[in-house]
Amino acid sequence: MIPDKKILGAIRRHPDSVEHDKIRKLWMEHSIAEDGRDIPGLMATLTDDCVYEMPQKGLSWVGHEGATRFYNELLTAFPDVHFDLQHIVIGPQGVFEEAHVTGTHLKEWHGFPPTGQPVEFDVLILFPWDAKKEKFSGERVFYYGLENST
Repeated sequence: MIPDKKILGAIRRHPDSVEHDKIRKLWMEHSIAEDGRDIPGLMATLTDDCVYEMPQKGLSWVGHEGATRFYNELLTAFPDVHFDLQHIVIGPQGVFEEAHVTGTHLKEWHGFPPTGQPVEFDVLILFPWDAKKEKFSGERVFYYGLENST
């Protein structure tokens, strides 16, 4: 199988230390804003046309309005949510992270009924980088272990 032009372009991108530092800095700003429940701070790290996706559920949210809705749903379902970073890869295509998530499940979240109990699960998140806009173009969130936690 031959990758399409978009993928070939991403594969052929060469790391640049200045761009790497920008990506790393913006990811840190994003993470700090998320920990602080700072929705405007999160939106400042995203392109206006960002897309948030949960492919396992077939769900997506578009633009800052959609991303705000995504975060409000997450923070309402798990108000004390905490992401414990396990692995991170930063490159010219963006950021890929694995995190262990803990929190108390207080509201329904995408088909998972609230338990009122502590839960823990793991996520893999891709933050695609938009080199022209120098922001993230959203997130692709893959979770596992939540089914066993609820």
